[in-house]
Amino acid sequence: MNQKINIIVSVSENWVIGKDNKLLWKLSDDLKKFKELTTGNPVIMGQRTFESLPKGALPNRTNIVLTDNTQYSAPNIIPVFNILSALNIAKDYGDNIFIIGGGMVYKQFLDYTDRIYITVVHTTIDGDTKFPELDLSQWKLISEEYKEKNEKNEYDCTYKVYERKYS
Repeated sequence: MNQKINIIVSVSENWVIGKDNKLLWKLSDDLKKFKELTTGNPVIMGQRTFESLPKGALPNRTNIVLTDNTQYSAPNIIPVFNILSALNIAKDYGDNIFIIGGGMVYKQFLDYTDRIYITVVHTTIDGDTKFPELDLSQWKLISEEYKEKNEKNEYDCTYKVYERKYS
């Protein structure tokens, strides 16, 4: 399979990714990086994540939405009902498939993932959704870049990219 399955996520130091279906920080640079990586590629997300997007489907990407509601529809999305369907559809739209959330969706796709783009936001924060525990013995850190907070980014953060170790 030539496709790469990628997870892209921002986490606090205590692995929290959200609360009440919302992001917990304002990081303009992280959003730019997200857009740069995912544009032109299929993105897979859960229904709650999709419904949290302020403008609906993400432009210039194939938006695949996992849902258990067989009647679910929204403009510019492809609804799917299990992860294998999501992957089969996504492979028709590009070689770099991005899993963009939320917590349950990340957990379901973790075993299929080749690469993780993770932004570690240097804060400890209260939330109701966490990224699943990552067994770092299965992953190799291939890049790391520290960014200080500024007027457009309210926290220091570190961009990390991990690739799965295949034995």
